[in-house]
Amino acid sequence: MGQRSTTAGHQRTRRDHASETAEDYVEAIADIADRHGHCRVRDLAERFGVSHVTVVRVVQRLERDGFVTTEPYQPLVLTERGRVLAERCRERHNVVYRFLRAIGVSERTAAIDSEGIEHHVSPETLGRFKEIIDRGRA
Repeated sequence: MGQRSTTAGHQRTRRDHASETAEDYVEAIADIADRHGHCRVRDLAERFGVSHVTVVRVVQRLERDGFVTTEPYQPLVLTERGRVLAERCRERHNVVYRFLRAIGVSERTAAIDSEGIEHHVSPETLGRFKEIIDRGRA
């Protein structure tokens, strides 16, 4: 692997890490709201095992970036942009999970590993994962 490939790989990994928290939070907001009808800061704090202050800081960034709207003492609401991102994250997560299960990874490990892998898989690799999963269903 040449220097350019290595550099490009590191740059992509840094970009992936930068968006990982936003992706995890919008996906969680969508999941919680789907299950309970709404999502509050405390729900996210419980889900991620972090403080209320940590969640508030992340939610402020999500609001700044146009993924969520907030009102004092009200549930969090995903914007259209947030809903699109959440759906894309769910799909990517689902493909990675199904691929890991298709190659024999246990349910528990696939669930854990897909949480990290989903943020770093390229569209090309995700496409190949889908092809392999689809071939297994034939």
